[in-house]
Amino acid sequence: MKDILLITPPFTQLNTPYPATAYLKGFLKTKSIEAFQMDLGIEVILELFSKKGLESIFKANTFNFEAQDNNLQRIYSLKHEYIKTIDAAIAFLQGKNPSLARQICSRNFLPEASRFNQLDDMDWAFGTMGTQDKAKHFVTVYLEDLSDFIVENIDENFGFSRYAERLGRSANSFDELYDKLQEDFTYIDKLTVAILKDRVEAIQPKLVLISVPFPGNLYSAFRCAQWIKQHHPTIKVAMGGGFPNTELRSLKDTRVFEFFDFITLDDGELPVELLISHVFNSPPLEGLGEAKRTFILQNNEVTYINNTTRNDYRQSDVGTPDYSDLLLDQYISVIEIANPMHSLWSDGRWNKLTMAHGCYWGKCTFCDISLDYIKLYEPIAAKILVDRMEELIAQTGENGFHFVDEAAPPALMREVALEIIRRKLVVTWWTNIRFEKSFTRDLCIVLKESGCIAVSGGLEVASDRLLALIKKGVTVEQVAVVTRNLTESGIMVHSYLMYGFPTQTIQETVDSLEMVRQLFEAGVLQSGFWHQFAMTAHSPIGMYPEEFGVLPQTNEITFANNDIDFKDKSGINHEKFSFGLKKSLFNFMHGIGFDFELQEWFDFKIPRTKIDPNFITSCLEKQDNLSVKPTSKIIWIGTKPISKQFTKSKKGNTWQMTSLTFYLKTQTLELNLESDKANWLINIVEKVSVENATPMTFSQLKTDFETTMKDFELFWFSKQINTLRESGLLVL
Repeated sequence: MKDILLITPPFTQLNTPYPATAYLKGFLKTKSIEAFQMDLGIEVILELFSKKGLESIFKANTFNFEAQDNNLQRIYSLKHEYIKTIDAAIAFLQGKNPSLARQICSRNFLPEASRFNQLDDMDWAFGTMGTQDKAKHFVTVYLEDLSDFIVENIDENFGFSRYAERLGRSANSFDELYDKLQEDFTYIDKLTVAILKDRVEAIQPKLVLISVPFPGNLYSAFRCAQWIKQHHPTIKVAMGGGFPNTELRSLKDTRVFEFFDFITLDDGELPVELLISHVFNSPPLEGLGEAKRTFILQNNEVTYINNTTRNDYRQSDVGTPDYSDLLLDQYISVIEIANPMHSLWSDGRWNKLTMAHGCYWGKCTFCDISLDYIKLYEPIAAKILVDRMEELIAQTGENGFHFVDEAAPPALMREVALEIIRRKLVVTWWTNIRFEKSFTRDLCIVLKESGCIAVSGGLEVASDRLLALIKKGVTVEQVAVVTRNLTESGIMVHSYLMYGFPTQTIQETVDSLEMVRQLFEAGVLQSGFWHQFAMTAHSPIGMYPEEFGVLPQTNEITFANNDIDFKDKSGINHEKFSFGLKKSLFNFMHGIGFDFELQEWFDFKIPRTKIDPNFITSCLEKQDNLSVKPTSKIIWIGTKPISKQFTKSKKGNTWQMTSLTFYLKTQTLELNLESDKANWLINIVEKVSVENATPMTFSQLKTDFETTMKDFELFWFSKQINTLRESGLLVL
């Protein structure tokens, strides 16, 4: 028995838990409050895609063979093959049966339906994938075939990472969702509440906290709350998470509280702590009493209570996320397309952490910068972050980390990387960034050395005019240079791309695609995703639409309010570009199609690009600024050299020389220097070693050199130092 049950409703990710409940459980642990957490999404998926689950699906379906298309007829006819192979296929995706990969790749083990038809054009891509990844891709396609069957015959709302998402998107009124909740349970609903029933009866909670991160979780969250209220009316139920934080700030519909007792907004730690105090108080308090950012039903009206004088907890005090109770060894890794960067979101188990609360930039005009989760910026000390990484490695047995920041601060990334290196931790990590000039070649090298394998960042619209309107704080040229620095250090780069931004012209859309084409052709982008601009209520564009040339289509808000329908005064139908942009990008991600005319991606006439075909190449050929700030930190990430004395003679003169040999991970360096400079370098390499917690600045380095020798600048720009600079002597 535990008094608190934390739930993530179906569906989020298949490969790793969504971290909200783990964050909250970790915080409650610091208060000595016990809670049990569950990811209903993965539990439903495992129940559905099992031998028992498929037997039930094929029996539950009143399949009218003649009325179905050839693909569904094929799947139904092969039902015994699907039932026979499903448990082995899922176990393989869980990493439990790696030897099955060869059999899967033979293409005579898994039954194949229409999704496999797309593979014929992709056979060339598998040459860059190992057998395990290739097999994961085949099993993913096999599951997508089954998903097609489920959607057409069992439950039209099913999706692997979302359920009934349409009901939660821009639902200004609660009517449609409420009406849906009055209908009989769907097949997925029945699976969900059966698992929930067992857990509630085992845990016997007094308070259930349901985290709703996305619109695709909303319907299932209400179904879970509805079942709890019908069968356990004394249990209090609260909702929090990303969806209410952004969508339910204008909530008025009292019917929502037939399902939930409380809805909290923004950071959940203090609101939940106060709710626990209220619910567990004996005797119970009348009314809610002290509360933080909490909606309740009071006197038959939706009432927002924010009457506590207590401040939110600092990020250093919220504790380490706690992933206990979750079925960490049962998540499934899938690979949708043959692109190593793109697969990070769906392949592998990642411990999720946050470097900083909010966004250090906080200016982008399309972003919810008026809300606390963006505007309240608070970084966490590097030592605390790496402490938390070590705790999670010990707890989960996994050393992969996804930092889920809005935009990780470069200075903090540097300090975290150095701390990881000093502690000699072996970790793999990735995060989201802004493509800003702070990401120099040397910073990228130290990030890679610490285990950073990838970053994602927003190029958005590859137009300097529109980037300025977005207030992105970057230029296309700057993005090209930063992505080159990242790529050359061995860090993969994914870019978020946008079309249909207010005032964007057709010419700018075409030119933006040309910029993206050149970035991929230059090899400095490895992955990307186009999305059409959406206007949100809490962004500067949503709050001041007249400044951006858009006309909002407003409705009465009684339930959700985030995405706003609008008309662009330009009258351009940006939607028609969607297919061509995404098709071209798919090809670019696989290294083909660069020589196609842009017109070939579209089935309607587009203007020719005005971008110079060598624009990105010319950006990358520009010389780096060689000047070094006096306050820059000097770091050596290599080993100590082995020295050997020898004598050099020329025209009757002899002098002492020293040969320094540096054994690095992938190469051996040999430098010949005059002995006084060599001795200084041997000494200084130890002083600037990454092992030292207090790095030496460039100014201190120069002063140290000039205590015994002259012409520091000549030595700093010498061939020998340049060789070291290319091999691990870094300026940060």
